[in-house]
Amino acid sequence: MTVILITAICGVCLLIVLVLRIRRSRARHEMEQYGITPEGLHTLFASNQDVLLFDVRLPLDLLASSEIIPGAKRLAPSEVIENPSLIPNDKDSIVYCTCPSDKTSRLILHRALALGFLRIKFLKGGLAAWKASGFPVEPYEKPFHLDTGM
Repeated sequence: MTVILITAICGVCLLIVLVLRIRRSRARHEMEQYGITPEGLHTLFASNQDVLLFDVRLPLDLLASSEIIPGAKRLAPSEVIENPSLIPNDKDSIVYCTCPSDKTSRLILHRALALGFLRIKFLKGGLAAWKASGFPVEPYEKPFHLDTGM
């Protein structure tokens, strides 16, 4: 009886480890396929590529750091989740946030991919990585709602 219980517990633990490895592998693949570095984005801008950039930070994050990448359009994550057509699916688009592990950007990315958007990426490291690379930001001075829900 004890041997069976120990075997079952080991089996469950092995299954959990396997699931975690698969998730980590998917996240790594997603980073490679749908992520763009600040340097890559800067190169796109410098070559005058027709790329749309969307700041999808949560309102409290925007309040804490009221800067935006020049040329970016501000979209509240809740608006994009409710109405994904705010990001056109016929143009190359990049979203960014300031969340650890790019959480909000990835949420928007997953929603867009589920709806068949194929020309969307997220900025790896978000606004912080952009600024750390020495690229310009500008003050964000437009009004916004402090809705913290997604």
